[in-house]
Amino acid sequence: MRLFAAVEPSPDAVAQLAAVVDGMRDDVLRWSDPAGWHLTLAFYGEVGADRVDELTERLSRVARRRPATRARIAGAGRFGRSVLWAGIDGDGAALRALAGSASAAGRRTGVGTDDRQRFRPHVTLARARARARDDADLLPYVARLASYTGPWWDADAVTLFRSRPGGPGHGPRYEPLARLALTGRR
Repeated sequence: MRLFAAVEPSPDAVAQLAAVVDGMRDDVLRWSDPAGWHLTLAFYGEVGADRVDELTERLSRVARRRPATRARIAGAGRFGRSVLWAGIDGDGAALRALAGSASAAGRRTGVGTDDRQRFRPHVTLARARARARDDADLLPYVARLASYTGPWWDADAVTLFRSRPGGPGHGPRYEPLARLALTGRR
């Protein structure tokens, strides 16, 4: 099963951003469902069922050691010509440390993590459709969201998710397997 660890924005943060994004939706991009918006900390890829309990336990240790922090969705950017994202504002050092610990939990469990790229806290909003990727211009979308600033929310838990592929024309579905409260001291 495909697994990843993430922090979920508050329902209020999701609703406010969704209201703005709804006014931008078009057929040029494949827009993600707001119900699945999250801040990925570590992507583990395919994980055997025999490793899920150990991974969950290691993530639980991470959550007990790391404190909750405040965050908000603010600004936007893109990864090349294919991904439009909204940024996460807050204690960047705390979020990087949490992401590093979530990745380490995967490595210690013996599951892969994608550590090749520098951690950039974000919420993926849309992807260019494969047939139009070379022609996609994400800059107008980035410009429309550049000044967006959402409400502050408590990043107070790590969720271990299972990602299930969607059908034709539908993005993946995310199933929470464990929600682990961040209870460490500052």
